[in-house]
Parts: sequence; C-alpha cells; structure tokens
Amino acid sequence: MFPSAPKTRVILFAVVLLLLTVAMVLFSRAPEPKYNEQSGTGGREYVKAKVLRVLKEELEKDSERGNTYHGYQEIEVRILSGEHKGEVHTVTNNVSVYLNVIAKQGQTLIANIDSAGKDFYLVTVYSYYRAPILLAMFLIFFGLLWWIGGKKGLKSVLGILFTLGCIVWLFIPMLYRGYSPLLASLLIVVLTTCVTLLLLNGWTPKSLAAILGTISGVALSGILAYAFGQWAHITGYNTAEVEVLVVVADQTGLQLGGLLFAGILLSSLGAIIDVGISIAAAVQEVYETNPNLSRRELYRSGLNVGRDMMGTMANTLILALTGTTLASLMILYAVKVPFSQLTNMNMMTVEIVQGLTGCIGVVLTVPIVAFISARVIPDSGKTASTASELQSKSA
Repeated sequence: MFPSAPKTRVILFAVVLLLLTVAMVLFSRAPEPKYNEQSGTGGREYVKAKVLRVLKEELEKDSERGNTYHGYQEIEVRILSGEHKGEVHTVTNNVSVYLNVIAKQGQTLIANIDSAGKDFYLVTVYSYYRAPILLAMFLIFFGLLWWIGGKKGLKSVLGILFTLGCIVWLFIPMLYRGYSPLLASLLIVVLTTCVTLLLLNGWTPKSLAAILGTISGVALSGILAYAFGQWAHITGYNTAEVEVLVVVADQTGLQLGGLLFAGILLSSLGAIIDVGISIAAAVQEVYETNPNLSRRELYRSGLNVGRDMMGTMANTLILALTGTTLASLMILYAVKVPFSQLTNMNMMTVEIVQGLTGCIGVVLTVPIVAFISARVIPDSGKTASTASELQSKSA
C-alpha cells in the first residue's frame, strides 16, 4: 500500500532538504584558495584559558566613561585548548577603555598566543569567553519559537538553521572561491525562500504565490540596486573594508565589485518574504471566506493588505540601517560634516542605496504577490473542488 500524497510530499521534501544540507557541507569542506598563508612556524592562536589566581591588581574606575577601568593585573592562567593546552603562565593584563577585560579567579577567558616559533611565544588576554552566552541566546530564542509557535515554531527553527547553513556552508565559500556574488546571492534567495515557506506552509497555493512574489521582488530590488549603483558610481570597492578585501581578492579570486549588491539582495530578503507570505495568506483567507469573488476583487484585497504593510516594512529597513551605522552617524554629527560632503560620501551613498532599494523592493512586491495570489489560489480551489466531485461520483 503506497503512502498518501501529502505524506509522500513530506518525505520527498525531507529527503531533498537532507541532500541539500549534505551537499553544502561537502562544498564548504572542498579545497579552496589560501589567504595570507604564513611560512615558517610562527602564527597566532586564540585559546581558552582559566584564571587560577589574581597575583596583583592596580585598577582605577574611570568615572567619566561609565563602568570602565584602567590599570593592570598580574594573573596566573592555565591554557585549556590548543597546542599549549595544560600549560600555566603568568600574564600581564593591561586594562583600558579599549581593552576592558577584568579577570577574576576561576573565570574562563580567551587568550591570544603570538608565536615566533615553537619555543618563543607570548600569551596575552584577548577577551571574555562569550560563546556560552551567545549559545544560550540562540537556545532561548529557539525555545520560545517552539513553545509559543508549537509545531510551526519548530518548523521556523528548522528554517532558520537551514538559512544559517546556506550562508556559512554555501554563500560565503562561493564568494571566497570566486563565484559571481550576484548569482550566489540569487541562489541563496531561491533556496532559503523555498525551504522556509514550504516548511511553514507546506505545498499550498499560498506558498507558491509567496515564493514567486518574493523571488521577483528581491530580483527587482537587486536590479535597481545595480542600476543606481552604476549611476552613483559605487561598487564593492567603495565599502569600508576595501583595503583588506582587495588583498583577499588578489589571493582568492573574490569578485569584490559585486559584493555590495549581493549584500543588498540578502538584506532585503527578510522584509520582502514577510510581505509576500502575509499578502498571500490574506488572499487565501479572503477566497476561502467568499469563493465567489473575482480575481480582480482578490487582487484588490491583497493590495489593500499590502498597503498597510508597506510603511511598517520600509520603516523596519530604515531603522535597521540606522542601527547598523549608528556609530558612524554619531561621528559625522559630532564633526559637523557639511551637507554637500555628507550626501556625496561613499559610506552614505552605499547605505542609502542599500536601504532605499530594499524599501522599493518591498513596495514592488506588494502588487506582484497580490497579482500572483489572485490567479493561483482560485485556480487551485477549482481544481480541488473538481477532484472532490469526481471522487464522489466514482463512489
């Protein structure tokens, strides 16, 4: 006896998802170009270290800069990982506004080991050991998704993990190996959109409409970003990290010019996919409530829902942009940069193009998804009703 169609689809989707994950992991582990390969036995290593004792401490609180200190500590640490695991060292921990790591007995820190050879190396304090805190944040977030969202929340967790896997195991390795940033970002957009929406909503007309609309909206956003970038004469060479990236590109084949626009595609995906599935779901609900509505009326319903979302989603992108560039904005405000200089700076031009093309992509997605939903959803409803009628007649 063969499994039912829905169950077969679920099994097929799980198999495809597993194969995609395995393929991405294998791709990320394949040989790739080496960047800044060091000769000899020197190098730098970041390891875990446990503070055994604080031997000496001279610290003063800086009242003008909040909860910061300056001074130094003499501490005894045991290396917990790496080549020098188990060794005990006495380390001078210099404390300042910029390196404000206060060591305490029994605490685990991250130490930096600079070596000029096997027997010549220097151990310094690098930072607090933050990995457990970050892991706990992820677990709390995933736990809340699962607890409040139930089965759909668990599917959301799987979708997030798949998206992270695409970025870490596929997108970044593709860029590093010289693949086109635009093609790589489009591949990630298609994969994550399909997997996320199919996980959350299954093989439904709503998912199909949202997938097609989202991909179309992101593609239009990318085209506009590229066009405006050409007119404004900005590329990946105008980013803040260009000096390091030029060296990386020379050694690995990284296509630096398209890196900026690949980032724009990915940054706009989150808001666009949210708009897409919301409008498709609204059209589905309206159609199920009144199947006699025409396609034009369904389109108008989706458009009305989208109009309510345009402003909030555009605000989301603008506020996210402000948050990520807040430190730079404060510096520009403090030095009173003239308006003519501000509006023509590389940094401001890049950020404005990135933010506005994402907003334009959100706005354009609204009529696209409404149009597709108004055609796909009624057709599927008619097909389902025809199939049920045939089954009843045969019975």
